[in-house]
Amino acid sequence: MRLGVFAGCFLVLWGLVYVGVLPRGLGDSNLLWVLLLSIVMSAPLSFVLLRKQRDAMSAQIVEKVDSAKARLEASRSQEDATAQ
Repeated sequence: MRLGVFAGCFLVLWGLVYVGVLPRGLGDSNLLWVLLLSIVMSAPLSFVLLRKQRDAMSAQIVEKVDSAKARLEASRSQEDATAQ
């Protein structure tokens, strides 16, 4: 999804440079200029637009870590019970 936001920014900025709204780079650096500007523009956009997906992934990671901790604790308590 983040790549899609970057691609969208790239296409929009490329169009704006092509039309002349944004300045072209010096010499053959036009592509580099548009790529750098796209990276700068897509970072805050993806932070805002992909908030729901980021929160969902975060919840999944927390759930997996909690279940792994519970399995580890159960394994430890089982080892303690057999050692006694």
